[in-house]
Amino acid sequence: MFRRYGQHCVATFAPDEVRVLRKVATEVVGLLTDGFEHGDPVVDRLFPDTYPTNAEDSAEFRRFTEGDLKTGKIDQAGAILAALPSSAGGEVRLDEEAAEAWLRALNDARLAMGVRLDISAETDLGEELDDAVLTDPSSSRVFQLSVYAYLGYLQESLLTALTE
Repeated sequence: MFRRYGQHCVATFAPDEVRVLRKVATEVVGLLTDGFEHGDPVVDRLFPDTYPTNAEDSAEFRRFTEGDLKTGKIDQAGAILAALPSSAGGEVRLDEEAAEAWLRALNDARLAMGVRLDISAETDLGEELDDAVLTDPSSSRVFQLSVYAYLGYLQESLLTALTE
């Protein structure tokens, strides 16, 4: 997918890929703005307690850092939206700074989806996807697991291109 060309990481996206990435990035922004609520397992995963055994210290730390962290995550998702081609698809060309923003945004999206899909470090994604297809090939779970896997592939290809 992503390849290194000089100082840029470049990939060409089909229209369906653009739609999926635009939807994922938009949902992350929505989660961090309109849907931001402590107690939501996704928010808790994206903003874990710094001091899990000390609620007062965690709240104090959050008070000083959460706004900047949230803004950074929104900006990173915005970097995906800004770089995506039109709905017809096309090329994305990222400099190092934009590529790093994409990596962080893709990671946030995967963390959020992983929580919603109940994926853990022990989950065999291929097996999970196979089971979902056998259960109901047209289910939303099959689509969501496929998107989760695609984001992982995209993240890996971008990281490889960035470090070449």
